[in-house]
Amino acid sequence: TIGDAKELRVKESDRVARVVALLDAFGVPAEATEDGLVVEGGAPLIPAEVDAGDDHRIAMCAAVLGLAAPGTTVVRGADVIAVSFPGFVHQMQALGARLELDSAGA
Repeated sequence: TIGDAKELRVKESDRVARVVALLDAFGVPAEATEDGLVVEGGAPLIPAEVDAGDDHRIAMCAAVLGLAAPGTTVVRGADVIAVSFPGFVHQMQALGARLELDSAGA
């Protein structure tokens, strides 16, 4: 359970709703609450194709979730990560992650 996070609903996007949607795309049951979310653990992650929706933190969250899922995950619009962390892909690769940014930003 994540609570006391109402401010996340009024950022670049409604990050509570976006994280719940991301988790759902990766096969993780989650539910939004007024001030956060509840995540039900235990489900294995599945690969997903998601859209960052012009939100750099959602893009990074999706990329990290994708690393934990089997197979290939695609994050459309991931080039938005450069807004807050231009070295994200390089740093993740330095840690051993198989992560790449194509010319379309996916």
